[in-house]
This record gives sequence, C-alpha cells and structure tokens, in this order.
Amino acid sequence: MQYSADFALQNNMTLKNNIQKEIFAKMKDKFGYVNIMETPKIEKVVVSVGVGSFKDKKKIELVLDRLTKITGQKPVLRGAKKSIASFKTRQGDPVGVQVVLRGSRMQGFLGKLLNIGFPRTKDFRGIQRTVVDNMGNVTLGIKEHTIFPETSDEEIKDVFGLAVTMVVSSKTKEETFGFLEAINFPFRKDRSPSFEA
Repeated sequence: MQYSADFALQNNMTLKNNIQKEIFAKMKDKFGYVNIMETPKIEKVVVSVGVGSFKDKKKIELVLDRLTKITGQKPVLRGAKKSIASFKTRQGDPVGVQVVLRGSRMQGFLGKLLNIGFPRTKDFRGIQRTVVDNMGNVTLGIKEHTIFPETSDEEIKDVFGLAVTMVVSSKTKEETFGFLEAINFPFRKDRSPSFEA
C-alpha cells in the first residue's frame, strides 16, 4: 500500500480517538459523564518568553530562533500596550515573545516536554498541584530552555526561561486534575515545597 498524507492523518485520528476513549473510561464514573464528548481535552498550548529586560536586539532574535526550533512554529513578538516611565518602557517596545500551538504541533510539543524535557531537568521530582488555576488551566514555569533537545548545546549565557500554559476544556478545577491524572501527568506525590521545571 502506498503511504500517503491521508493515511497518516487517518492513523493519527484513530490514535486520538483511542486515547479519548481511555480518558473517558477513567473519568466517567467519577464525574458522571454520559457522552464521550464531555471528556476534557487540551484546546491549545501557549508558550511565552518575557524579553522586556533584554536591551540587546540580538538576544531577542536568539529567543525567536530558539523558540521556533523548540515549537516548530514562528513566534510572534509582543509590544508594550502603553508607555511606563518607571520601567523605561515606551508603547510598542518589545516585551514578550509568544507562540500559540494547536493540533499536531501542540501534541508534538507536549510529548517532547513530558517525555524528554522533564526527565532532562536537574533534580526533577514532579510538578506541584498548584500549577492548576481556578479556571482549570495549567501554567508551568521552565527555568532553562535547554531541557529541549533542539537547544541542549546552548552556552550558559544564552539560557532563558519560558512559561507554558495549557488551556483545558474542563468546566472545573477538579475535572482538570482528573484529566491530567488520566493522562499520567507527572504530579509530585509528596508535600515538599513548590517546584518549577
């Protein structure tokens, strides 16, 4: 049989449907789900880096380049909405870099973060449950972008941190916890102090 993009898409959809069925089976009794469409899912992932303190334009260009390699998508440069004298910021000055991931790129990034990034993090012992907010979304702080394999050979002076926000379609915080546990999200099991990757 000749391999085609349609065949790859069909296999990908089958895999996603099987995963959704597994999550539904794990959550339906606890949350009273009747239809598989009630099962929470990750709608999008937002990856952002603050660059307001960077005075060198080359450093901002480096962040744009590294974030493109990590996510597989070109980032958008965000400017300041208004001037703030105490921060020496003028309207339009670059203050952040952001990527919004959906679909296969989102799945690929999350797979890389969970299966490669976290295990490569020094002294990683799991994620604190406080990363889930009252809306049911998940926000993670990553101190070093070099946990991703595309940038592992970076010089220490070029290392920067980034924030990862997972927007989950759940209606409550408890549903998000149930969903994350169903997909084996690496929560910390003890009550030790809060941790950022």
